[in-house]
Amino acid sequence: MPATSLLELDGLRHEYSDTGDPGDGRAPLLFLHEGLGSVGLWRGFPERVAAATGRRAVAYSRLGHGRSDPPRGPRGTDFMATEATTTVPALCAALGLDRPVLVGHSDGATIALLAAASMPVGGVVVLAPHVLTEPFALTAIRAARTAFDDGDLRSRMARHHDDPDAAFRGWNDMWLAEEFTDWDIRDTLPGITAPVLAVQGDDDPYGSAVHVRAVAERASGPVSLTELPCGHEPHLELPEPTLSAVTAFLGTLP
Repeated sequence: MPATSLLELDGLRHEYSDTGDPGDGRAPLLFLHEGLGSVGLWRGFPERVAAATGRRAVAYSRLGHGRSDPPRGPRGTDFMATEATTTVPALCAALGLDRPVLVGHSDGATIALLAAASMPVGGVVVLAPHVLTEPFALTAIRAARTAFDDGDLRSRMARHHDDPDAAFRGWNDMWLAEEFTDWDIRDTLPGITAPVLAVQGDDDPYGSAVHVRAVAERASGPVSLTELPCGHEPHLELPEPTLSAVTAFLGTLP
């Protein structure tokens, strides 16, 4: 587990880790976790990327996740857009992350795309991003609700989150809300001008290749696609190929 600190933004504390060389002249990396994730649940991937590239790498836990404070109220279906346009730039300003490379997984990848469309960034790496709601993915999200309510998912999450209920409900309730059926951010993608690496597993129960292909078709900057033989967590299921793809992409950035 990486050493973490707490950063106060708008009166609420966010857990974060900070590794690598803060004096490195290249763009720092900011890691944005998945829907049930946290700093610790990256399981060392930010530190591995920092070690492989020499870049500074920061990861943070969204409110209600990890050791961060709980959010002030329930999340709406605009949660990811709000995170991208408020918390991400505020955190970058507070930690001195100038034109960062955003590295996001799942919901964090969506937040990275939305942030890249609204603020200056040096690049974007998205692992299993979401840009619209696919009906088959909701089946897996409903199964997660059953595992949380009736199985051992809550107890497993309690090892990593101070408030497992806030972490789970903030993700699950949003995705299963009726109004989220028509959620679609593809019209936002042309605002992305920075280079993008999009990584997708070919056996992902939470999303198909339609998401990364939409990024490639609609983003205004160059997009590289990498498909790997894995599920929803390429950085954990295939850590070496994923690390190689990310470090190679970072090596191409100005």
